[in-house]
Amino acid sequence: MHLPPMTRNLLWILAIAFLAQQFLGDAVLPLMLWPFGEHPVGIGADGLPVSLGFQPWQLLTYGFLHGNFTHLLFNGIALYQFGARLEYLWGPKKYLTFFLVCVAGAGLCQLLFTALVPQSAGPTLGASGGVYGLLLAYGLLFPRERVMLLIPPIPMSARTLVLVFGALSLFMGVTGTGGGIAHFAHLGGMLFGWLLIRYWRGQPPFKAKRRGPWGV
Repeated sequence: MHLPPMTRNLLWILAIAFLAQQFLGDAVLPLMLWPFGEHPVGIGADGLPVSLGFQPWQLLTYGFLHGNFTHLLFNGIALYQFGARLEYLWGPKKYLTFFLVCVAGAGLCQLLFTALVPQSAGPTLGASGGVYGLLLAYGLLFPRERVMLLIPPIPMSARTLVLVFGALSLFMGVTGTGGGIAHFAHLGGMLFGWLLIRYWRGQPPFKAKRRGPWGV
């Protein structure tokens, strides 16, 4: 598949950001999504403790950082597989808006979760919230299209894939399994993606309006 420009640019940005992380080290810590409050991260050059906490810009910047290459690889594959088709349908501006809203929405849900469950507090990073939003949109717009699950390689409909991933994230989030993964951020990306599509369509809980030419 020929990559449309915004999907290609997002993949480049994710790759460059990951390389920058390898060279900058702790300098990228303020760009991660930190829970509310102050969290010690080390000792500064002046010998005083250094703490970090939530800052508004982190709702976007965290989505362009990744914990390791595997994390980046799977998000990149999903962005390629689902994002390109959506960009062709919506156009680059609306597609980018959707992705960033899902990233920020996922961050908000993660902040809420860590506020309610303080023992889970820790920095969050990764584009998975945006990717899960794209997956949700793909399942809504192309529900019967066959897609391939990577591990294990099982073909299924896009709708089934959305249900499987959503159910797994909910189960692991509620039970606390799959530690180190922000499952409620994944669900938040899906939730905000669903809400944005309903807003574009003028469906409840939003005011009805004329349907725009966005294929939603």
